[in-house]
Amino acid sequence: MSDSPWWVVTDLDGTLLDDHYDWGPAAPVLERLRRGGIPVIPCTSKTAEEVRRFRRAAELRDPFIVENGGAVHGESDGQEWRVVLGADAERLRSELAGLADRLGLGLRPLAACSLDEVTALTGLSGEAADLARRREWSVPFLLGESAPAGAWESLEAAAAARGLKLLQGNRFAHLIDAATDKGLALAELRRRRGGPSTRVLALGDSPNDRALLEAADVAVVVPGPEGPHPQLRAAIASGRYRLAPAPHGRGWGAAVADLLF
Repeated sequence: MSDSPWWVVTDLDGTLLDDHYDWGPAAPVLERLRRGGIPVIPCTSKTAEEVRRFRRAAELRDPFIVENGGAVHGESDGQEWRVVLGADAERLRSELAGLADRLGLGLRPLAACSLDEVTALTGLSGEAADLARRREWSVPFLLGESAPAGAWESLEAAAAARGLKLLQGNRFAHLIDAATDKGLALAELRRRRGGPSTRVLALGDSPNDRALLEAADVAVVVPGPEGPHPQLRAAIASGRYRLAPAPHGRGWGAAVADLLF
């Protein structure tokens, strides 16, 4: 990594990427960051292989955080390294099934969805849809519209009693190890690759980015077309989080350029 005092640590889906997975409006700012030697570090619910694909397309070379903090990846001397922080997906799938049985909830993991269903839910198709299902450190799942009132709170409490954590994203809920999240993964990366002067500009759009935003020196919420996520509005109103001026890549680029250039 470079000697830049700033890291740009960013969520992908809904933040840098729009609903069609397009990051084109942010491309000029990403190029300026590359030229300036400022690391751009994806911190996402996506799998490692999904992020590798994005990094190749965006010409990124810096570390990345996957599956809501389940693991941190990077490269040294042409070799990829990995630090695992979360429980493995096999255990998490078993735990999710047990929680569903105990609470009488129809929890459906993404891995149990057909490729056609994944395409309908995410807009991904073919190999991209298959890669989204291949989890190592998290279990995305659907709670279902027919879940009774209070189901989320009951599930959250039951998960916590098992040493697990729930996160709510835009498309799916996620079950992860309680010992990790995006903020904890960022702290681990800062410990390994940062310096005393390293500052983090973090960008996210949904509640599962809150741990990342709270761990940053400067936190920016990127809104959707209907505005910022309701659960993040209080922190924006208080001034704890800044608000990007537009949705997705356009707002992302404008916020980063305003703060760093």
